[in-house]
Amino acid sequence: MDENILEMRSITKTFPGVKALSDVSLAVRRGDVHAICGENGAGKSTLMKVLSGVYPAGSYDGEIVFDGQVCRFSGIRDSEHAGIAIIHQELALVPFLSIAENIFLGNERRGRAGLIDWNKANAEAAELLASVGLAENPLTPVGQLGVGKQQLVEIAKALSKDVKLLILDEPTAALNDTDSAHLLSLLRRLQQRGITSIMISHKLNEITAIADHTTVIRDGQTVETLDMSQPGVDQDRIIRGMVGRDLESYYPERESHPGEEVLRVEDWTVKHPSQDRLVVDHASFTVRAGEVVGIAGLMGAGRTELAMSIFGRSYGRDISGRIFMHGREVKARTVSEAIDRGIAYATEDRKKYGLNLIEDIRRNVSAAALGKLSRRGWVNGNEETRVAEDSRRDMNIKAPSVSSIVGKLSGGNQQKVVLSKWLFTDPEVLILDEPTRGIDVGAKYEIYTIINKLVAAGKAVVVISSELPELLGICDRIYTLSAGRITGELPVREATQESLMVLMTKEKELAA
Repeated sequence: MDENILEMRSITKTFPGVKALSDVSLAVRRGDVHAICGENGAGKSTLMKVLSGVYPAGSYDGEIVFDGQVCRFSGIRDSEHAGIAIIHQELALVPFLSIAENIFLGNERRGRAGLIDWNKANAEAAELLASVGLAENPLTPVGQLGVGKQQLVEIAKALSKDVKLLILDEPTAALNDTDSAHLLSLLRRLQQRGITSIMISHKLNEITAIADHTTVIRDGQTVETLDMSQPGVDQDRIIRGMVGRDLESYYPERESHPGEEVLRVEDWTVKHPSQDRLVVDHASFTVRAGEVVGIAGLMGAGRTELAMSIFGRSYGRDISGRIFMHGREVKARTVSEAIDRGIAYATEDRKKYGLNLIEDIRRNVSAAALGKLSRRGWVNGNEETRVAEDSRRDMNIKAPSVSSIVGKLSGGNQQKVVLSKWLFTDPEVLILDEPTRGIDVGAKYEIYTIINKLVAAGKAVVVISSELPELLGICDRIYTLSAGRITGELPVREATQESLMVLMTKEKELAA
């Protein structure tokens, strides 16, 4: 039996105006957990789509050898029949169908007369759920599960097809630490059962913890494959391969010179839109010009709810409290009013709420401030193009032109388009919700540099992040949130991950 279960030889894939992959080769050993790293736009997901048949044979050059056979997959069904299953970052589950229905969708368990045998389907689904460590009723609608459990349902679905090679594209990007650890533990158990895994991830700490080998791709080409058991192979070594240089620091240096208070929020209280409970409970905080203020909290603490409710009351009901800009109370009852008052909010879910994925860069950049480009109801197209070109240059957005469709850009470049859109509104306060989620270390560094430029120009920036090292690396002050209440405030020079975690887990009745 071959040592390698997979070999991809000299894969080249071209899109109009872009060569996404150029002579890429990849060898994966049988039974390994093999990681693939690279900056956004390096070609990682494209390579896996070639392997899984999303891009069929004939649409690329090169050869795929799987389990000793040369394969030419014309679609996903062909690769699944061979024993390859791919789980994309955007999960392919139907929220209104049950877990069992999702697991066997397109692969139904049939009984007599060709009818679906639901007893058999539910029983097999229960066994598959147990194998991935998920104690849920197979009849439960998938939409009632959290993202972490939905990931496990996707893996159970793959296991139902007798998978030999499991491909996971950013499997932990939207998961909290507990769910991420559970998923990595499951990959180890699958490895013990002889299942090979390929994991695309930007979380280098997870890669160093679980991967046997790591292949680095840069600018559509294979750079190297690292044996993770060798001495000296650590996160810094992977980063050097990804970006082609050493990153002297994960966070660019910045001198902090906060000015006058720009934003003050007092006694902000928000109810859940459909339940009779508070999601934000008398929260108060301030942000000054030239300052980066962080908001830390565990999942469900109310971080996003706080930000969205401030931004034109775009979340929640029965909202009370006061907002002050430069010491004067302002009303921001709609998103338009919030923008007019100088508040901008870059959402954590850029694909669902932040961008129009079927439109081009130009239209996305101008979307939040068309009034600046229009006269008598007509948008000046030439000026719109000029503004977008300036953003593409200043933000280093990697795209052939501003006419490129945003949905086809990498995650890091999409995030730069989101920032460009809100910077065009010329805000005084910019709220960034998980600004570096799902993007690589190189793109993260660029985002941090952009934040530094904003505060150097006197802007006030609020950063919400699940990554405490990120908040400690870029903020001046950090507020902690627990059960919707502000439980503490620390200058970053006095804060540590441990001290923040203590405040983030404070019981509601102790919050002050």
